[in-house]
Amino acid sequence: MPQQFEIITLKIDGKDVGAKGGETILQVARENGIWIPTLCHLNGLSPVGACRLCLVEVKGFSRPVPSCVTKVSEGMEVTTQSERLQDYRKAIVELLLSERNHVCSVCMANDRCELQDLAQRLGVTHLRFERLSHAFSVDASHSRFVRDDNRCILCGRCVRVCAEIEGAHTWDFMNRGHETRLVSDLNQPWSECESCTGCGKCVQVCPTGALLEKAKMGTAWKKKEFLPYLALMRQEERHG
Repeated sequence: MPQQFEIITLKIDGKDVGAKGGETILQVARENGIWIPTLCHLNGLSPVGACRLCLVEVKGFSRPVPSCVTKVSEGMEVTTQSERLQDYRKAIVELLLSERNHVCSVCMANDRCELQDLAQRLGVTHLRFERLSHAFSVDASHSRFVRDDNRCILCGRCVRVCAEIEGAHTWDFMNRGHETRLVSDLNQPWSECESCTGCGKCVQVCPTGALLEKAKMGTAWKKKEFLPYLALMRQEERHG
């Protein structure tokens, strides 16, 4: 017999939409062509609600909720675009850009970076927060790949794809707060990890330049329209 689904009706941005029971707000929004920004989320991987960029407002709720892990319910009224949500999202992107090293003009992932794309789409033209830079080591020991913790935003995509899709469980996080960083196996160099299959799935799902394929390094080209933003950042650093 065909599987039976509970049909739910709700409103997203004033539009009546239908959904299956158990779906999340983000799933339903995307099915209806409604854009909600994400960084940690990736279809096919378990949702974790880590980046908080997908926050939406739900009528009756006192605060915004992460749409990637919030299930729809009958009669729910969701707002995906508002001035408050715009401010939250811009602040999150600014915080990510202010921590570690995200200077696009010298990054191998320039024009191939989801964080950069979101900064442009959300209109981030400057940073309101003091920069918090580290000097994490770069692991280039692997014959094919490079890991640069200085560009990692801790989205966890690589950890989940390695565990849930490849089944290797090579990656995890170490430490807490601003000292948190990605580690392979028991904090071993990537080249010494017996669990790593070398499939490259972790590199493919990385939204920034934290995991890179050596063969593609240096092939990115710069978007001219993004350079004024970079120049402004550097100018503020020099005079700040």
